[in-house]
Amino acid sequence: MAINTSKVAIVFLVAGILTLIFGVVTLFTGPAVLRHQIEKNTMIDPKNELSYTMWKDLPVPFFMSVYFFNILNPKEVLKGEKPMVEERGPYVYRKYCQKENITFHPNGTVSYREYRRYSFEPSMSVGNESDVVTIPNMLVLGAAVMLEDLPSGVLFLISSTFKFFKEGPFLTKTVGELMWGYDSDLVEFLSTYLPGMLPSSGKFGLFLDFNNSNTGLFTIHTGKDDIKKVHKVDSWNGLKEVSYWRTPQCNMINGTAGQMWPPFLTKESTLPFYSPDACRSLELVYQRSGKMKGIPLYRFVAPKTMFANGTDYTPNEGFCPCRQSGLLNVSSCRNNAPVFISQPHFFNADPVLQDYVLGLHPTEKDHGLFIDIHPLTGVPLNVSVRLQLNLYMKRVPGITETGKISEVVMPMLWFEESGYIDGPVLTTFHNNLVVLPAVMQYMQYIFIALGLVTIIVASLVLYKAKRSRKSVFSTVMENPGSETRGSRAAPSGDGSTAAEERTPLLQHNAERLTHT
Repeated sequence: MAINTSKVAIVFLVAGILTLIFGVVTLFTGPAVLRHQIEKNTMIDPKNELSYTMWKDLPVPFFMSVYFFNILNPKEVLKGEKPMVEERGPYVYRKYCQKENITFHPNGTVSYREYRRYSFEPSMSVGNESDVVTIPNMLVLGAAVMLEDLPSGVLFLISSTFKFFKEGPFLTKTVGELMWGYDSDLVEFLSTYLPGMLPSSGKFGLFLDFNNSNTGLFTIHTGKDDIKKVHKVDSWNGLKEVSYWRTPQCNMINGTAGQMWPPFLTKESTLPFYSPDACRSLELVYQRSGKMKGIPLYRFVAPKTMFANGTDYTPNEGFCPCRQSGLLNVSSCRNNAPVFISQPHFFNADPVLQDYVLGLHPTEKDHGLFIDIHPLTGVPLNVSVRLQLNLYMKRVPGITETGKISEVVMPMLWFEESGYIDGPVLTTFHNNLVVLPAVMQYMQYIFIALGLVTIIVASLVLYKAKRSRKSVFSTVMENPGSETRGSRAAPSGDGSTAAEERTPLLQHNAERLTHT
């Protein structure tokens, strides 16, 4: 059976046009479909198994690395000399987080408490929790600054109390005791006779309130009504704002809870979040783009204005009384203790702070705070939050334990909370958010290219078929005229005429035309 070339070419031409249309349509609708899928999968919803599990229970290991500033010359410091420190660490703790009491509300929010627990990791640490370090005694030097305006007679009684309980200006304790608490007769005494003065009773430790604790009752948006609000804090402990600071702007609870952010971030976006430990909202800014094992990311860092004082950065006036830029005074939410937060080694702070203490060497690589985040989904890929705890100390007349200590903001320790996506979670993340969108994008162009090629080939075949048909038709029309003029009535040998002999030829050519 002969093949009708023209009909086949027309079929392929139509198929090519449809393929081209499909490719063009997917080119324009593909991003919208991808955006819809991202919105659907980043919403806080138990039906979204992967994203909900990532939000509820951190699927990757998270660690807290602690570095102590061991004082090498405590006696000289009491005489007014500059403190000389050496960094001791890291002492690494695995951090376990789990959200509990999860309650969804009709207004598109969800409430929860996140509990945290720390476990020491000897294999990742430079030593053991039994290592001994020397740091300032917050109970003595902190109390001295807090109470310096009291009458001299009262200060004498306070100093006598320190001596009675054998509390000196410096502590030499093990890492474990400084972190999670040690028995203190002075703390027990204060808790008994001055209840509420200290947040704990019987023990004193720098991270005593961190272990086996929660960060408060967070209520955040699920993104059900508006994906731009997903993970953003609606309230903390029932509060829309805090009351630690001097201006409404500084008291605002902004951004997320600091674990995930809304999707579709741009280079102009910022990462605001509320930190209960810092008692305020913080905000990171875009620094650069990059990739982590093939996954695109944006790096956000702490701007120099984060802990700038009110003189250098007017919006921060509400966080004062301030000292040099680079310090955040958190005494208002730490029982009025003269405690300051900064970046490690006073990175991005006033250089004069480094001059007061020997042994500090800030670098962005080792001491800068950053979050690497996948911009399309708002999921952090690599996190390193680094902060330093400092004590403001000075000589207080009437309290002999302060000796002749020079006025200084003294670093005590700095810590880094870090974690990154790896293993099966990274593979799933990479396949769903990198490979699949890339395949979809390539398929769009493949359909367009395939459609164009099919259209061109089919058009050429159809054009050639038409040319062939015209050529045959012309031949047919020319042959009858010439033969008629040469032998119109000449009979053949069997008595038939030439016209009769041409009949089979005409039929044959007619068949060729119909099949072409």
